[in-house]
Amino acid sequence: MHTIAPLVSRKFFTLLLFLFSMNSLIHAQNQQGDPKLTEVYTPVPNIVTPGNTVGQPPSDAIVLFDGKNLDQWRAEGTDTARKAGWKVEDGIATVDKHAGGIVTRQSFTDYQLHAEYRIPENITGSGQARGNSGIFLACVGNEGDQGYELQVLDSYNNTTYVNGQAGSIYKQGIPLVNPCRKPGEWQSYDVVWTAPRFKEDGTLESPARVTVFLNGVLVQNNFELKGQTLYIGKPFYKKHGPAPIKLQAHGDKSEPISYRNIWLRPL
Repeated sequence: MHTIAPLVSRKFFTLLLFLFSMNSLIHAQNQQGDPKLTEVYTPVPNIVTPGNTVGQPPSDAIVLFDGKNLDQWRAEGTDTARKAGWKVEDGIATVDKHAGGIVTRQSFTDYQLHAEYRIPENITGSGQARGNSGIFLACVGNEGDQGYELQVLDSYNNTTYVNGQAGSIYKQGIPLVNPCRKPGEWQSYDVVWTAPRFKEDGTLESPARVTVFLNGVLVQNNFELKGQTLYIGKPFYKKHGPAPIKLQAHGDKSEPISYRNIWLRPL
């Protein structure tokens, strides 16, 4: 009597193991034989009509500057009603260093951005004092240059610190290469920005990340920022939400640069 029970248990266990193996085999064969098991039909991506040429805004873009006016922008500072003071002529906006920088009237979180800029052909100066500007991918203060800056500079045969040349995340991310065109030629930035996230207590949950193409060439590959970009001191994070984009009016004495064709797609 004592020898029958263990024998039955072993046979039952062997049967279960056999059935499990057969089920796994049938499942594997079904997967190999039926491609529909790995096909997904929803959600269907939205249809977006691309621009007729590279750089033109697609149908779902927010056009921030189309060459006509700066209605989508205002002057930097606490007076949110003050209009952008840059000159718009022949489809381009030229920096006015006396009027200061301009910021978008809308605030954004994650986005794809396209912007084109031109260093004047008659540019003078050297280093950081040569065609200096910047695109603040998130401007988080009303006074001074607070936020995360993608550097704009004449870096065509112009030596400066490498984390401050065109294509750099200022004072943080050295560009992978230098694909700058010579002064007088239009250049383009294509940016994918992922804003930082913060916990309720203000501590950082996930850092900001950015991918940047300069003139169609990758210069920042999913770069992780250490915090706000600073001229002096170490970067840091301070809790904020959606933020406007800022175009900087740098105070150096070189000839002012110009911008055109700026658009954005929220992500």
